[in-house]
Amino acid sequence: MTTNNSYTNGHVVRKLNFGAGPAQLPLEVLESVQAEFLDYNGSGASVMELSHRSTTFAKVIEDAERDIRDI
Repeated sequence: MTTNNSYTNGHVVRKLNFGAGPAQLPLEVLESVQAEFLDYNGSGASVMELSHRSTTFAKVIEDAERDIRDI
């Protein structure tokens, strides 16, 4: 197995990608997503486990649409 991480004094140094392809996300974003992956917004389930008919998921869609329109 290979890794793209470098190690300096025992700390992982994350590499940056400035190309047109996938870009590195800030560590804070990854940590937030990681926490919500197991328990989205206190629902007790991952966002991928929510029913597409639930009010919680409807709010996810509404927020996403609003955020995209704001861009």
